Amino acid sequence: MIKVGFNGWFLERPETGSGQYSRKILEALAGKVEFKVLAPKIRRSSVDKSLLNFYKVWFENVLFPLFCLREQVNVAFVPYMGPPLFSPVPLVVTVHDLIPFLFPEYAYSPLVKLYNALVEKAVPRARFILADSVSTMRDVLNYLRVSKDKVKVVYPGVGGEFGPVEEKFRMEVLEKYGLKGRFFLYLGGFDRRKNIGLLLEAYKLFKEKFADEAPALVIAGKLPNRESPALINPLKIALEKGIEAHVRFIGWVTEEDKPALYSAAEAFLFPSLYEGFGFPPLEAMACGCPVLASSSSSLPEVLNDGALLLDPHNPEEWAAGMTKVLVEPALVQTLRERGLRRAREFSWETTALKVISILEEVAGYGNL
Repeated sequence: MIKVGFNGWFLERPETGSGQYSRKILEALAGKVEFKVLAPKIRRSSVDKSLLNFYKVWFENVLFPLFCLREQVNVAFVPYMGPPLFSPVPLVVTVHDLIPFLFPEYAYSPLVKLYNALVEKAVPRARFILADSVSTMRDVLNYLRVSKDKVKVVYPGVGGEFGPVEEKFRMEVLEKYGLKGRFFLYLGGFDRRKNIGLLLEAYKLFKEKFADEAPALVIAGKLPNRESPALINPLKIALEKGIEAHVRFIGWVTEEDKPALYSAAEAFLFPSLYEGFGFPPLEAMACGCPVLASSSSSLPEVLNDGALLLDPHNPEEWAAGMTKVLVEPALVQTLRERGLRRAREFSWETTALKVISILEEVAGYGNL
């Protein structure tokens, strides 16, 4: 059994895609490889952000390589785009997306730009780069200048906890969040690439057509304290458009409550401009919820025919999509069936088998 050094920086951040991936990979690989996990020793909430950013670079580039050396691991695994510049053992890194390179507004300070430059040099030094999708693989090849034989597509999975929820538990969760009646659901963050401004414009157009018969729009997630080049406040937009009375902001949603919300929604709406994989719409599909998603980046590849794919720049098309959910029951049933079938094609067990194969191959090589 090979011994793997595991960078656990995101293990305590389950609200992030990298956090979900890190936890699920560890669970799926348990007993199949020997993991030596290094996780942060500080409480992030009590540390100044600039100090935390410095510690993250130190953790990735100094503490983790030294940990791998001390534990005498065969291979180092970083489950997000933060590998060390130098590694004492062969290295495998997962790249979920290339947001920092594709969206300049995310490089909002000199320090962030410096970190991106460090990552840009470090990633190509890995023995293998795992990409969450073919779309992400293309981005890696285009922007990080690596040879194609170093990049392997390994799709993440959908957890077994995501599935249709019986009515009794659905009602308990809806009561917890103060939800009554029919609703569309959005969940997935408020950074600008998520395109929630278009969603609110589309909902306004939809609401004008159906008036009081229109289902509410439920937006889940902690609202940002302030706007920035990378973040927008959807409440502000809802107020500007005069639809705040029909948009419900329910705040942070726990992982265990997500399946019930997906199961109860008329449809899940995901107009994101860019995703390296896209967990939320696939989770919704696994719960039998009809999904309307953007036709951009990795989403057509991942969701396939399990979702209604729409132009992320056309609010009229999204309003028409919401209308179809209300007036075309046959379409809704088709989306439910296709979505469930497509979601079943993604499992963490399959992901784990592919990751193990790559880690074992890398462990057979010499040091970098």
